[in-house]
Amino acid sequence: MPMDPSQWIDVVEDKFNYNLEHFVIPDHYKDDVQSILIPHGLIMDRIAKLAQIITSQYGNERVVVCCVLKGGHQFFSDLVNYMKKALNSQGKTLPMTLDFIRVKSYENDKSTGNVHISMTEKELQELKGKNLLLVEDIIDTGNTMKKLLETLSKYELKSVKVASLLLKKTPLSCGYVPDYVGFAVPDLFVVGYCLDYNDIFRDLDHICAISEVGKKKYSV
Repeated sequence: MPMDPSQWIDVVEDKFNYNLEHFVIPDHYKDDVQSILIPHGLIMDRIAKLAQIITSQYGNERVVVCCVLKGGHQFFSDLVNYMKKALNSQGKTLPMTLDFIRVKSYENDKSTGNVHISMTEKELQELKGKNLLLVEDIIDTGNTMKKLLETLSKYELKSVKVASLLLKKTPLSCGYVPDYVGFAVPDLFVVGYCLDYNDIFRDLDHICAISEVGKKKYSV
């Protein structure tokens, strides 16, 4: 069953706005981010809790845990590691297989509206009858995930659930809400913990708000 919104951590900008000087930030990014919204340690504790919640809602059937690349790969890696140690609804460890899908919709800080999926027709057909857990870094407008789910609905999966580390609180949202959410974040363009801006900032541990300097420096 999907998480109740009361189970999300609601990141409010004026409360979750840590000074850059209080944490370790790579020198090459010192002018490119304006604040830290979610420190790395808090991210990891939250993922551990999400892993417990998600695993407890599955039985003994194998689950295909699928990483949405590229931004989702760090969350995916950490989530899977915690899920390996968590117990399912039967009090046992959860059988899992791992898969990857690349979905691209962004250029600079805007969604293009076009969704490109990397899986072949044969790979999609092989998902028939399986339980799929999609692991995403962030749900922004929700349009990308909505279109991906529409595509997957043609292939007769037994179940499809989505875990997203972040859900952006934006007026541009199409209304889609994933089954599992780590943090609800302000309507800012966030980077770090493998969330990128034109493939930059994936090497930043904390989740930060990008500065105007950073946007201009790394725009394409």
